[in-house]
Amino acid sequence: MIPRDQSVFILSSFSKEFNTTKKIREILTSWGIRLLPTNLKTGVFAEIGQNDGPILGLRADIDALPIDEAANVTFRSKNPGVMHACGHDTHIVSLLGGAYLLKQQEQVLPGRVRLIFQLAEEADEGALQVIHDGKIKDLAAIIGFHNTPNQPVGQIGFRAGITSGAIDKFKVTLTGIGTHASAPQNGQDPIVALGAEIGALQTVISRQIDPLQGGVLSITHVAAGNTWNIIPETAFFEGTVRTTDKKIRQTIKTHFFDIVNNTAKAYGTTATITWYTGDPSVDNDKELTQIMIDESSQFTTTYDLQPRLGSDDFSCYQTYIPGVYANIGNGGTVSNHNSRFTAADETVIYGTKFFERNAIRLLKELSTN
Repeated sequence: MIPRDQSVFILSSFSKEFNTTKKIREILTSWGIRLLPTNLKTGVFAEIGQNDGPILGLRADIDALPIDEAANVTFRSKNPGVMHACGHDTHIVSLLGGAYLLKQQEQVLPGRVRLIFQLAEEADEGALQVIHDGKIKDLAAIIGFHNTPNQPVGQIGFRAGITSGAIDKFKVTLTGIGTHASAPQNGQDPIVALGAEIGALQTVISRQIDPLQGGVLSITHVAAGNTWNIIPETAFFEGTVRTTDKKIRQTIKTHFFDIVNNTAKAYGTTATITWYTGDPSVDNDKELTQIMIDESSQFTTTYDLQPRLGSDDFSCYQTYIPGVYANIGNGGTVSNHNSRFTAADETVIYGTKFFERNAIRLLKELSTN
C-alpha cells in the first residue's frame, strides 16, 4: 500500500517511543478503551464505539527530536538529547483527552473512532508504516492537528486544499582524483566542482520557476576532505526541496539532475545522486474542512490557515482517504525544532475539544452520506 517510491523512507528504525507507547497503552487500558493489535514496535492503535457505522481516524504523532532541551519548564525532558521540540506531547495529551470524553459517549456514537498514536513522524515516515500495517484501510476519513507558535492559544486554523509543502531529499557525491594540494594539476578537484554545483543550483528556483509560484531548494550539509594539504577524492552535499505544485516538483528535479551531472562533467568529476521522493503536500478535503470550521467555531476562534512549505506525513494518509489537518495556536514565541520551544498548557484544552467535538460531528455527517 506504500505509494510511489516512498518505501525508501522506511529506514532502519529511528523510532524510540517505547516508554511513550507503554504509557499510552496503560492509560487507554485503564479507561476500558480497546487496543488494536499491530506489527509495529511503537505507536498505539485503539477504537471507541460499538456501532457498525463509519470509522473516523484521529491521529496524533508521538515522537520527539534529538535536541537538548533548554526551555525552563517544569516538564523539561529528563532524557539528555531528547525533547518534544515540535510539541508532539501536546498532540498526545489532546488525543488522550478526546479519547476519554468520547469513551463516555461510546454508546451513542454513530460509528467508531480509531485512535492513531503515530510513531516516527519526524524521521522514519511513521504514517507510511501505519498505512503498511493496515490501520487506515477501513477508515472513512481522518483528522489531526499541529500546534502552532506565534498564534494565540486555542485559535484553530483551517484551509481547504494544499496547506504544506511536498518534501524531497537529495544526496550528491562528487568523485574526482585525489592529489597533493601543491599539485592540483595531477588530480581532479571535487571541492571546486562542489562550489560550482552550489552556485548553479541556486538558479533552479530563481530562473526556472515562476516567481509567483512557490518552491525552495536548500543545501544544508557539505563535507569534503580531512586535512590541509590533500585534495580529496570525493566531496559531498545534501539538502531538501519543498514545493506545493506537482509540475514544479518535477521541473525542479529535472533541472537538478541536469545541473549536477553536467557541472560535474565540466569540472572533470562524476556525480552520484540519490533522490528520495518524500511526502506529498497536505491536501485538505474541501467538504470536511467546511464542516470542521463550522463545528470548531462554536467553541473557539477559527482563522484562515496560510500555506507553508514545511511538511508533515499526515499527507500520506490523504493519498488514500479524505482528511483534514488543522493548526492550533499554542501561544509560544519560539519556532518548532528550537531547544527553547514551549507550548502553553491550555493548548491541550482546545486540542481535546478539537478531537471530541469534530469526531462526533463528522461521524454524524459521514453516517448520513
